[in-house]
Amino acid sequence: MADKGALNGIILWHYPFSPFARRVIWYLQLRGLEYAECIQPFTMPRPDLAELGIAYRRIPILSIGRDVYLDTRLIIQKLEERFPDGKLGASDPKEVFIQKLLEKWTVEGPVFAAATGLVPTEAVNDPKVTEDRKGFCGRDWTAEELDQGRADCLVSIKDCFQFLESTILADGRNWVLGTEQPSLADIEAIWPFDWLVGLEGSLPLSVVSEKHFPKAYAWIQRFRAALQDVTSSAPKGMSLESSKAIRAVIHSNFAEPEGEVDTDDPLALQKGTEVEMYPTDWGSEHRDRGRLVTLTPSEVTVASRSRAGDTELRIHAPRTGFRVTEIGRSASSESSAKV
Repeated sequence: MADKGALNGIILWHYPFSPFARRVIWYLQLRGLEYAECIQPFTMPRPDLAELGIAYRRIPILSIGRDVYLDTRLIIQKLEERFPDGKLGASDPKEVFIQKLLEKWTVEGPVFAAATGLVPTEAVNDPKVTEDRKGFCGRDWTAEELDQGRADCLVSIKDCFQFLESTILADGRNWVLGTEQPSLADIEAIWPFDWLVGLEGSLPLSVVSEKHFPKAYAWIQRFRAALQDVTSSAPKGMSLESSKAIRAVIHSNFAEPEGEVDTDDPLALQKGTEVEMYPTDWGSEHRDRGRLVTLTPSEVTVASRSRAGDTELRIHAPRTGFRVTEIGRSASSESSAKV
């Protein structure tokens, strides 16, 4: 059985000011789902995750029992599936379409990439941070490079604010899908804008402000108020120290059954093949290796072993944005797993 210190078996591995981690925390808070958290260093190395045998270097990571989920897109999908009562996601196909497009726009598309270019220069003065984030979102994170690209990023973000102001929020609705409370579509759309508004020095008031985009700013304020309402009464994430969090994982059961390998998948890999999987854009040098247990159009899962306790874990990742390569074969000899 799972360690009772891991509420619902959920442990979120993150650092508090990660904008991607906030996506998941907001989801958990709005759902009222109990969870535990294990705070990680802002920069590499991250010894706790290394003890679990996880090479992936991005934050957050979420574990439920001995299943470990990478990437917030998959994390939120799995929480929707595992805890369906009261889920935040849309059911109507038209609304699902809007929700998924917003996810692609902010996570995979231009929004967050432009937002990172507006990080204040003083935030990257630490050489350790600069080196750790080198290559992230296509930039090297030197003060000089940020300053050179800031105007272009500001133009892009202003256009994104205008897009929201003149389309989905134009009719004065409170929430993206016209719901009574914020839905998953709101989380998918709002997170990079809320992050920038709260990041002092990122948005010049002469270009992007409440005066320029009153509907977008009012939406952000409503969302913050809704979060405050639910967090004032709901339990906060229980903090777990490293050793307890690691024990909670390795002494748990698996959260879901082992999946299947699609025999029609273009990679033509067999179940049980030793593979490595890694992001295709940034952090690709950090590769998780293991026995292939699931390969579908939307997900890849490998079984690996933890350093602590030599226990089998299953590491799950989305197909989009990740590559799967059979160990012993070059990546160029296989098709990309990005779909």
